[in-house]
Amino acid sequence: MASQNISFDSIPSSIRKPGKYFEFNTKLAVRTLPGNLQKVLMLGQKLVAGTQAAMAPVDVFSDEQAAQLFGHGSQLHLMVRAAIKANPYLQLTAVAIADPAGAQASGTTTLAGTATGSGVLTLWVGANRVDVAVNSGDTAATVAAALAAAVTARPDIPVTSAAVAAVVTHTCYHKGTLGNDIKLVASCTAPGLTATVVTLAGGTLDPDYTATLAAVAGAGHNIIVAPLSSQTQLTVLRTHLDFVSGPMEQRGALGVFGWPGSLATGTTLAGQINGGRITGAWHRSSLRLPCEIAAAYAAVLASEEDPARPLNTLELVGMDVTSIDQRPIRTEQENALNNGLTPLEIGPGDRVQIVRAITTYTKDPQGVTDVSLLDVTTIRTLDYVRKAVRERIALRFPREKLSERTPDKLRSETLDVLFKLEELEIVEAVEANKDGVLAERDGQDVNRVNLKIPCDVVNGLHIVAGRIDLLL
Repeated sequence: MASQNISFDSIPSSIRKPGKYFEFNTKLAVRTLPGNLQKVLMLGQKLVAGTQAAMAPVDVFSDEQAAQLFGHGSQLHLMVRAAIKANPYLQLTAVAIADPAGAQASGTTTLAGTATGSGVLTLWVGANRVDVAVNSGDTAATVAAALAAAVTARPDIPVTSAAVAAVVTHTCYHKGTLGNDIKLVASCTAPGLTATVVTLAGGTLDPDYTATLAAVAGAGHNIIVAPLSSQTQLTVLRTHLDFVSGPMEQRGALGVFGWPGSLATGTTLAGQINGGRITGAWHRSSLRLPCEIAAAYAAVLASEEDPARPLNTLELVGMDVTSIDQRPIRTEQENALNNGLTPLEIGPGDRVQIVRAITTYTKDPQGVTDVSLLDVTTIRTLDYVRKAVRERIALRFPREKLSERTPDKLRSETLDVLFKLEELEIVEAVEANKDGVLAERDGQDVNRVNLKIPCDVVNGLHIVAGRIDLLL
């Protein structure tokens, strides 16, 4: 017991010994909004050479550390490298999984002829360029052996290469379908010598990330990078995100995938997922793997801590510049944005940048077009508002009794948070909507107060339309 307006946590009312007793109350100390550091979690396959155990999360700070932990050229190593390149200050955790019991993808580079002059044989393995000098008189078999040796000397390239006569066979490090996405492009400037490639194919089976995601469900990451861009894998991720972000767990998170394929297949995939917490970056004909595009995109998303601020024009440093004929035109970008796919474009200075970051959610459960969660900023803002209100209430009412005065105090603290959010232009129209902020005792549970919080999120300025009147 205490006086009507003053309560104590540590000084009992039953003491009899004379004295002056003071305790410290820190519940009112914090009057600001919480920080919004974005923590990224990456999932990916590791190689046997990696020292980190599978399904064991680890904080990663550098490219070289990732190579040691997961193996040079492993899927997870490539993802970490792409992410850190795009955002060197990233708060990154990675969790690996072993290869599935499938087959490895393989492809070939076939050389023919004999060089009648000097030149260079260039092979692109994904976004990795390998050059081999060719001298006049070199046979196809000689150059093939040199090419295999040059690729082997680059452990960060995710294939092994072996030459038999004039044919170099490239085999993905990993089992699974991820190797099927590795592109091969070859050219030769030496006269008399030609190079023909057959891109990698034949990889089968994918890891099941269900158990891995369950193992890190309590960690509270804000952005999770999908290693593979398939309906099966993204559905698993969507289920995980809905669970950890729901009203009971309240660890709001966003899932990210990359798509280097066609517009039609990308929008089909987005429609199959239709999730307000999943966003996919479309970079058509990129030499980068889908996991690398996803990693860079996630790193850029994490660089913006203001949940309401649009990500338009932000650059994905390290992404390859696609050829002009593969860059989406305006109508294709509009199609992507209307069907749940975030287009990337080549901006001034050959910078790969975000057009507009959207989620894959386009239709409600009835199949009706729904734009409520179109922009990534909307769900990120809602997550932050929930975090701000929840933390304020937790600080102010850690051991509160429930009396007739309690709902009013809860409503007051909630409004204070909303007004502070309005000052930062995260929500708006708080004064106009304050009558809708309700705190009332539950009709069934005597220990419960229910809150209703209108949340008018601040939208991004994406379009400015003007009319120019000609005056003569």
